[in-house]
Amino acid sequence: MAYQKQIVNIAILVVMIAASVAAHALRPTDRISDDGPRIELEKIIPVAFSDWKELDTGGAGVVNPQQQAVINMIYSQTLSRTYVNSKGEYIMLSIAYGDNQSDANQVHLPDVCYPAQGFQLRASEKDAVATDHGQINVKRLFTVLGTRHEPLTYWTMVGNTVAIGGYQTKMAQLSYGFSGKIPDGLIFRVSTISNDTESAYELQDRFIKALIGNITPEQRHRLAGLNT
Repeated sequence: MAYQKQIVNIAILVVMIAASVAAHALRPTDRISDDGPRIELEKIIPVAFSDWKELDTGGAGVVNPQQQAVINMIYSQTLSRTYVNSKGEYIMLSIAYGDNQSDANQVHLPDVCYPAQGFQLRASEKDAVATDHGQINVKRLFTVLGTRHEPLTYWTMVGNTVAIGGYQTKMAQLSYGFSGKIPDGLIFRVSTISNDTESAYELQDRFIKALIGNITPEQRHRLAGLNT
């Protein structure tokens, strides 16, 4: 009996060692961010395009619901700008990029960050933005903080794949992981201060369409997963 127990313990130990070795061997090591040109948000995103130009906000920038310490830990680059068009309409743009889109470093979604900073999440739905270069799957949120009503549209990228929500993000991570790749990732967010969500989303769509149309095919692929 003691001999059989010893055999079982040895078998369990062998399995545990094999699992540990396999896990180490299958751990992704090749970063996508090391392949091809480096993403530089300040250079990719023009300060003026179509009917839009960057507004000098005197250093105020876009209100970001994430704490700076969290931003510094997760992202390697961030870009926050406010744009205005000839009609006096405003769009706040925020892009955050991380070169390691692993579980520990994955982008934080507005669905969580806004409520964590005191915003009420009044509405949430999946949608799509049609551009001249393809369709982008997005998430729409309507958030409120006191008298501030902020409809927003966002999407996230895992590598070159648009991922909306935790499930799609996890599936994209696993797909890259099985091929030995560590994906990079970003979150692209536009928002407007408005009580009229329908008009706000329509304005945001026009802004996104114009921006996507004024960057290179390679940049469209990296920022929005659109075919080059």
